[in-house]
Amino acid sequence: MPKFTFNLPDIGEGIAEAEIVAWHVKVGDIISEDQPLADMMTDKATVEMESPVSGVVTKVAGEAGDVIAIGAMLVEIEVAGDADNEVEKPAKEAILAVVEDENPHAPEPVSIAEVTPPPVATPPVAPTAMQHATPAVDKVTASPAVRQRAKDLGVDLADVKAAGGHVRHADLDAFLTYGAQLGYRPAQFHARRADEAVKVIGMRRRIADNMAASKRHIPHFTYVEEFDVTAIEAMRADLNANRGPKPKLTMLPMLIVAICKTIPKFPMINARFDDEAGIVTRHGAVHLGMATQTDAGLMVPVIRDAQDRNIWQLATEIARLADAARSGSAKSEELSGSTLTLTSLGPLGGIATTPVINRPEVAIIGPNKIVERPMFVGDTIEARKLMNLSISCDHRVVDGWDAANYVQALKKLIETPVLLFTA
Repeated sequence: MPKFTFNLPDIGEGIAEAEIVAWHVKVGDIISEDQPLADMMTDKATVEMESPVSGVVTKVAGEAGDVIAIGAMLVEIEVAGDADNEVEKPAKEAILAVVEDENPHAPEPVSIAEVTPPPVATPPVAPTAMQHATPAVDKVTASPAVRQRAKDLGVDLADVKAAGGHVRHADLDAFLTYGAQLGYRPAQFHARRADEAVKVIGMRRRIADNMAASKRHIPHFTYVEEFDVTAIEAMRADLNANRGPKPKLTMLPMLIVAICKTIPKFPMINARFDDEAGIVTRHGAVHLGMATQTDAGLMVPVIRDAQDRNIWQLATEIARLADAARSGSAKSEELSGSTLTLTSLGPLGGIATTPVINRPEVAIIGPNKIVERPMFVGDTIEARKLMNLSISCDHRVVDGWDAANYVQALKKLIETPVLLFTA
């Protein structure tokens, strides 16, 4: 029985080789036309190779992880019947598809004979690698499924490079992957936005300098713990339902109360480190920085003496300082002097964060988003509201043991919220 060699086609401009990521077939498998053969990865994308013929796999090129050169044998397939006919069959079907596409309302199917020019004597074509029969017409050949997909994507099949001239799904995938790099712009490709050079000045430069200095000078470590916030969320809902003219509570004021109540036992958390003098100042008052996103960049207004405020006062001050920062009306004294920073992305908080310390402070706390998940409560499974809390610390000042114990103290207060309102 004749054998057909499928060589690795050109799957991107400038690509000389590709790595076999995964095989979808093995030697001895009976496969059909357009069946996936292997996933090939270049330095830019992963492309699925499909079989151009039906038959039995007799040889494959290497194992997953091997690198194959463009044009080298990928799969050898034993085809039934005459090899030339097997290779020409997809092209003939595609030719018929072209005619049907051009005459969608024709009452009778158009035969191949009507579009095939008279036969011309040509030398016989050997069934060797990549020597496919030349299509009988100048039209691009493709299966109806590929043709419809290209139409939906707004791609002109004449622009798609295909091994043997017959466009398959893999050829279309490769074209879509590299089309933008080749300058092709079908309807679904967005026009490329012009490059923009933005000078780093003002607030953005200050942020860049401060963050770079923080990472350069401070050996960060981050500790993350999961909190069950079901009870405190229920309490917050009750308080909001009966708040009257008071501001609406978020989780932050209640978390700040917990932070302030635990600081006296962990003074190393609420501190500032003077690198040059070699002095760590452990502050008695909690001047809490609130990382706030503004149009100008990240700003950190400060809640003075947070330990002396109740949840309603904290909610009011948080809103006031955030508005002042975003409107540009915050005073300089409201943007400096923090001893500990709290950073929150609200509903976008993610699973966990590794916040960067606001130097010269030695710690920063980051609550993450609240999610509802099933968990064991005793012998039963209940839907519970859970939140991860992250803390990044300066390892020169705060030991991992201290950070972990501090977060566990916070966890106890948050999971038993009545303790927030006891002396």
